[in-house]
Amino acid sequence: MEQARSRRAEVSAETGTADVRAQAAPMPSQFRSADEVRERCESADRARGEHTHSEVPIPRPRVADRPHGDEGSRAGEEAPREAPAGSGRHVVQRASVRRQILDALRTALVAGELTPGEVYSAPVLGERFGVSATPVREAMQQLALEGAVEVVPNRGFRVVVRGARELAELAEIRALIEVPVVLRLARTVPGERWAELRPLAEASVRAASSGCRATYAESDRAFHRAVLALAGNEQLLRIAEDLHRRAQWPLLGGSAARGRADLIADAAEHSTLLDALIAQDLTVVQSLVRGHSTGTP
Repeated sequence: MEQARSRRAEVSAETGTADVRAQAAPMPSQFRSADEVRERCESADRARGEHTHSEVPIPRPRVADRPHGDEGSRAGEEAPREAPAGSGRHVVQRASVRRQILDALRTALVAGELTPGEVYSAPVLGERFGVSATPVREAMQQLALEGAVEVVPNRGFRVVVRGARELAELAEIRALIEVPVVLRLARTVPGERWAELRPLAEASVRAASSGCRATYAESDRAFHRAVLALAGNEQLLRIAEDLHRRAQWPLLGGSAARGRADLIADAAEHSTLLDALIAQDLTVVQSLVRGHSTGTP
């Protein structure tokens, strides 16, 4: 009996806690990896005769199986699984697996595939991705550092429940950082440099037209990152990126609050902002930057 209980638990080498499959929330059937989320969005685009310009889909991670109970024996080590000849599957190295899982979980958060308040077990998520629990646990620990999830001892990781107040606080901080920076750039950056960002603004409109929150979230961050990059401050970019990403996580029960029309309206402000920056209309620039930071895709 004791051996049976031991086999049901996997102990984290990093946290010293156990993820017990029976106690964690079951994996929702609608959960998709990052490439599946993008494929779903792009399939809808193809049905409308549209073309998307998203990143290359993340291949489904596949790594070596360890003997039972050996997973935590060498933290941070995991050999790649050999793909059968002619299978067409990629052999993915350890660090790449961890990064792909983190990207997939971030996409799932934005897309609403991970439900706020629910607890997810690393072994169950690992089964979903076809990997062991170790890279999933490491990715979840990174999300915990970012404030997206919290560790639940002996169960797994709970997706943080966010309210309107937290969203308003994030918007206030983003405005405090971005408004003065963009106003300074508006006074010093020549119009032709702003014109170079047109393709990113147009790409965000196409992404918004897909109606996919995850697709638009990536495009939205890319545009804002390009604007702030003109300040030449790497620390600013990192802080702004973190705040922007956190502002994109859906509220509890509010993942569908903003539809395709809302995303398109949000994306259209990117081109309007570029027009104001080129014209050095500081009043419009300040209004757009402050107002734009209060919205979430």
